[in-house]
Order: sequence, then structure tokens, then C-alpha cells
Amino acid sequence: MEAKSISSVHNPLVKQILLLKEKSRERKKSGLFVVEGQRELELAQKGGYTLSTFLYCPEIWSEQHLKQVLGNSKPEIIQITRPVYEKLAHRGTTEGVLGILKAKEHVLENIQFKNEQPLVLVAEAPEKPGNIGALLRTADAAAVDAVLIANPKSDLYNPNIIRSSVGCVFTNQVGMGSTEEIIQFLQNNQIKIYCAALTASVNYVDCDFTGASALVMGTEATGLTQDWLQNSNQNIIIPMQGEIDSMNVSVSAAILIFEAKRQRGF
Repeated sequence: MEAKSISSVHNPLVKQILLLKEKSRERKKSGLFVVEGQRELELAQKGGYTLSTFLYCPEIWSEQHLKQVLGNSKPEIIQITRPVYEKLAHRGTTEGVLGILKAKEHVLENIQFKNEQPLVLVAEAPEKPGNIGALLRTADAAAVDAVLIANPKSDLYNPNIIRSSVGCVFTNQVGMGSTEEIIQFLQNNQIKIYCAALTASVNYVDCDFTGASALVMGTEATGLTQDWLQNSNQNIIIPMQGEIDSMNVSVSAAILIFEAKRQRGF
């Protein structure tokens, strides 16, 4: 495949990529985002994302892997010099490849359940990209049916979310909406709501998660809003034996998710 080349860090495309990486507003306006790394690019395309532009540094990455990364897609292919790559790359371990991809719409109407008794992870107003990435990574590991983000505070295509999720932002079915919209969506689909909360709670191991279940996590600072607690089928708690009364949200979610998976026979 014939490729164009960029050797200047002042090239307009280089400037556009930097804007896409740094500005959520630019990503939303253009409908595009940037991905670093061969594995992440392969996962994105496997997840149905369209690769519009593929950039690689021939000093670092071999063209013999081109077909493996591109698959059936036909993006614009651009060779970049090492200085350009180093300007664009956040990590030095991303094999010398980057891609510009088209974002998806994560509306609740697009969520489809293949299982009759779906297991859903809900996170209300998560802010830290690292936590969001870890939640998505856990969800992928457990093959949950969907991840729903209520009142999102961070852009899903924030490079830090993509990086911390190790590409699992592309492998999960993700929906976004307000708390009210997601509660209604769960109730319409007859999915029981289990809220991680300190009040009126039972030990998580005493709950039956074999039916259609949504495990709902709040922020570490403030927990869940009253809307969730008022619509909860059951509040659940992970017993604490130390001095503190909570754990990192992604750790708590992993404990609850894998208890549900254990009950379902994995």
C-alpha cells in the first residue's frame, strides 16, 4: 500500500492529532479520537470502530504487520518520522503506531442483550479516567453484558481512559445516559438493581445474582444519589474489617462482578 509521509512536527495533521488527544471539545466536534498501540487498534476495529487514518514510524514498526493491524479497513496510511512520532505518542511503548478513529454513539437504545439474564455494571458519575479504565478492564475480564455510565463526567475517548482500560473501552458494550434514563432502561428490561451502599444493605454474598442484575457503583467520595437508592431492589455491602469503610470503586466492582459470575458458574 502506498503511504504518504510527514516529517515535520508543524504539519497540520500533527496539530489536529494533538488537539484530538488534548481537547474533549475537539473530539466531540469532529467525531474523531486517537488511539496508540497495535493491540488497542486491533481491539478497536474488532469492536466495530472505523479506522480513518493510520500512522506509523518505519524506524520503530515494521510494515510486515500492516495487514494484521488494518484487517479489512482501508484507512489513509501515513509514514511519520521518529521526531513526529515522539511528538504525538504519550507512551514510548506503543510500537510506533497511531490511528485516528470515528467515535460511536453510546445511546441506551443501541444496547442489545444476547443473554436472557444479563449482568450489567453501572457506574454513576465516575470522574477519574484511571477508575473508568479499570472498571472497563474488569467488565471485559468478566464478559459482562453491558457497562452503563450515568451522568458521565469524563469523555469516554479520553486517551487516559483508553490507555488505562488497555483497549477494553472498545471490547465492552457501553451505554450512557442520565441516572433517570438508566434506571428506566433497567426497569423496562426487568433487570434488578443492586446498589453498593452503606445503608439498609445486606452482605453481597447473600444476594442472588443469577437473574438479570445490575450492579450499581457510586463515587468513592459521595456514593450513589438518592434516585438510585430509592429505586434499588436491594442495597448490598462488602464487609470491611479494617479502619476504613470503602475501597477503590474498581476493586469493589470486581469483587461484586465475580461473585455474580461465580453464582452463574462462570
